[in-house]
Amino acid sequence: MEWYVKVLSNYVGFSGRASRKEYWMFVLFNIIISIGLGIVEAIIGLDQVLSGLYSLFILLPSLAVAFRRLHDTGKSGWWILLGIIPLIGFIILLVFFCQDSDVNDNQYGPNPKG
Repeated sequence: MEWYVKVLSNYVGFSGRASRKEYWMFVLFNIIISIGLGIVEAIIGLDQVLSGLYSLFILLPSLAVAFRRLHDTGKSGWWILLGIIPLIGFIILLVFFCQDSDVNDNQYGPNPKG
């Protein structure tokens, strides 16, 4: 849970670097929360009201941590725009997000692993 809170507390921090663990733990918690909200909406009978509000709430932190994750691999955060390309862009971004950190400091800051 600390990784999720860490990302939310730095919700507009587009500079710096985010480790692989920080990024993927944030994604995991988002998936868990989204599934939980979907179940609650189905039980209550709401038509994706809670999910929509949560998606809006989490939009900036998600973009910020994705930018920082790309910075950690030595790429510009603007590579996130590859996501506009159907399927191919998603696959390329997935590969980038799974890559290990640059071992040394790079132009975006020191290695988050220490």
